[in-house]
Amino acid sequence: GLMLMRAYFADRGEERDTIVTADTAHGTNPASVTMAGYKLRKVGTDARGNLDLEDLRSKVDGRTAGLMLTNPSTLGLFDEHIVEVASIFHDAGALLYYDGANLNAVCGISRPGDMGFDIVHFNLHKTFSQPHGGGGPGGGPIAVRDRLEPFLPTPAIVREGDRFALDHERPKSIGKVRGFTGPFGVFVRAYAYIRMYGPGLREMSEAAVLNANYMLARLRDAYELPYDRLCMHEFVLSARALRREHGVSALDVAKRLMDYGFHPPTIYFPLVVPEALMIEPTETETKETLDAFVDAMLAIVREAAESPELLKEAPHDRPVRRLDEVLAAKRAVVRYGFDAHPDLAVESPAEPRQLEVQKGA
Repeated sequence: GLMLMRAYFADRGEERDTIVTADTAHGTNPASVTMAGYKLRKVGTDARGNLDLEDLRSKVDGRTAGLMLTNPSTLGLFDEHIVEVASIFHDAGALLYYDGANLNAVCGISRPGDMGFDIVHFNLHKTFSQPHGGGGPGGGPIAVRDRLEPFLPTPAIVREGDRFALDHERPKSIGKVRGFTGPFGVFVRAYAYIRMYGPGLREMSEAAVLNANYMLARLRDAYELPYDRLCMHEFVLSARALRREHGVSALDVAKRLMDYGFHPPTIYFPLVVPEALMIEPTETETKETLDAFVDAMLAIVREAAESPELLKEAPHDRPVRRLDEVLAAKRAVVRYGFDAHPDLAVESPAEPRQLEVQKGA
């Protein structure tokens, strides 16, 4: 999508070198901006969890190529000012790029094009059934407004009578971005999933949103809620009060959840929420499972007050107990040596390598 922006403005003879992202964005957003050769400007979040419009206006000018945004955001909140946000960029001649990471909240309910976005990429994992962990494979097809169509990658699939063909003659195209036809199996499975659901995709999103708000309603009085609003498909709580009152961190909560049989949620992200716990139930879980998870979260709050050390030493019944994450970061072991594998529990850390002087380079 960002490559399309670059080709679009180059074709118009405009020199634009900056992309704006939210401070709640996935790390992939600023990484993509850098890989595409753009400069990055980060915009803050207001007290309601929306983009801060005053901050945004100060960062959009004639050098701005566009905005890269997830909506709903990683806070699980739909931006209440998205139409005004789009106007700010379009009035400056810039484009809007929709990161479809959270499309599973809005399928059949709202359309990115109606919000003002010019480019949309679809995350086929999560929303459209494809694997995410273990390296995927992933897929990220994109859709664009008409004026950006000439710049789409080649080959383009075109209809010739009753047949389809590959069209390589696209002089303004950004060219080929993947070998052969890319992860074709991923596209076929996602397409079959969409066709199977049909209009039911809206029900999928409604269930995801309902599940998240049900859990939020049960947990909001036990944990801090940074943004007091109805959520979309996910919500973010804070363990800051537990940390302040009992010395229990979000990491401790996550590790203790493993003792209750639950894979921990994302923690410490988004970065704008201290001691963050990001919870996304999706549309697939039963009410019994949702209640069991909530009951575990509430039990952990009680344990934090009564036996904080129980949480600090969790997990208790896993094959591997709590890892030394500081040591793991300083001395990475990326392969298993069997009989020759080092016992890092008794070995002292290796001497710092000369490479460490390059930190921050």
